[in-house]
Amino acid sequence: MQSGLSIRYDVIHRTVAQGNFVLTMSEGALNGTASAFYDLFRLDEGLIVEHWDVIAEMPDPSAPTNASGKF
Repeated sequence: MQSGLSIRYDVIHRTVAQGNFVLTMSEGALNGTASAFYDLFRLDEGLIVEHWDVIAEMPDPSAPTNASGKF
């Protein structure tokens, strides 16, 4: 993580695991902006050995939505 970035996790919506991979879908804030976080971890002998992520800004509550949403 870069110096000066602030990440806050508020809600973990879903955690899915298969084999040595774990995916978490959560929401919180990145530098004060409401965001969705998708984190994929690869584990080896109980340790995280790789991590990939996607961070997406959450739409404004007044924005048009679909029934599925981010989660």
